[in-house]
Amino acid sequence: MSSTRDGFDPIGIIVDWLDACREERLAALVDLYDDKAIVDCCQGGTFRGRLGVEKYWRSKLTHPANSAFEVDALFPETDGVCLDYRAYNGRPVRTRFTFTKAGKICHTACSPIKQAA
Repeated sequence: MSSTRDGFDPIGIIVDWLDACREERLAALVDLYDDKAIVDCCQGGTFRGRLGVEKYWRSKLTHPANSAFEVDALFPETDGVCLDYRAYNGRPVRTRFTFTKAGKICHTACSPIKQAA
């Protein structure tokens, strides 16, 4: 996803996303999402639209773990961005982000990362 072609910087949006999460700024986080966004969460379940995004993130930002939102890897993909990081509870997860042409997050899909024993 090229910032020149699409007129926005997808990696920059994810950096803003991480900052909003770390600073527990729910309104700023929700503003990064499209009105029809879909969040597929790690525990199963899907949240739709801005109200769904807000519902999903409200409890996650209330009391995050000390290691929450630390980045392990961040890289562009053909159709979006992949982020490996520590979730609100400190567990390692991978989230794939896709965007609208206007640069809003339209879909996130989270999956846990299994650590070696």
